[in-house]
Amino acid sequence: MPEAPARNPLDSFLNAVQATIDGPVTWFREKIVEPNRQTYPWYHQKFRRVPSIDQCYTDDAVCIFEANQQFKRDKMVDNEILAILRQRFEDCVLYEQPDHERKCRSLLDTYEKAAENWFIKYGDLGGYANAKTAYMKQKHRMIWERRHGPVGTGMKTVEGEGDVASEH
Repeated sequence: MPEAPARNPLDSFLNAVQATIDGPVTWFREKIVEPNRQTYPWYHQKFRRVPSIDQCYTDDAVCIFEANQQFKRDKMVDNEILAILRQRFEDCVLYEQPDHERKCRSLLDTYEKAAENWFIKYGDLGGYANAKTAYMKQKHRMIWERRHGPVGTGMKTVEGEGDVASEH
């Protein structure tokens, strides 16, 4: 699209300066960069994995930001996986009535295991969770399991000490 003629000498001078600065940059982008770039639809965009929060230094704000963004992307992917599994189970129940309890058992087991894993990682973190809070939850869970066994099996009692509640 040709440019409109300049109205005054200052305008023509500014257009010449702008063309001198912007011309090579625009040419390089249009002729070199864009032809050599792989184009993906936005929904197939692949992000490189970044270091997790435990690999970041405490004063490295960029690393912490990238770890938080990676955490948010992972949570969104896990949410979608869970939604797909739930939808598959619901569709199976609707299609296989009245034998759905037997025919959809494998889908229900898969969904329940995925929901359990989701809750282990993201449950009870709240709406403003970040990579650090999830990492701390994982750390606390590992310490609990080392001391008391798997979560949900009750607390181990040391032989000879009796019940912890009876001492107080």
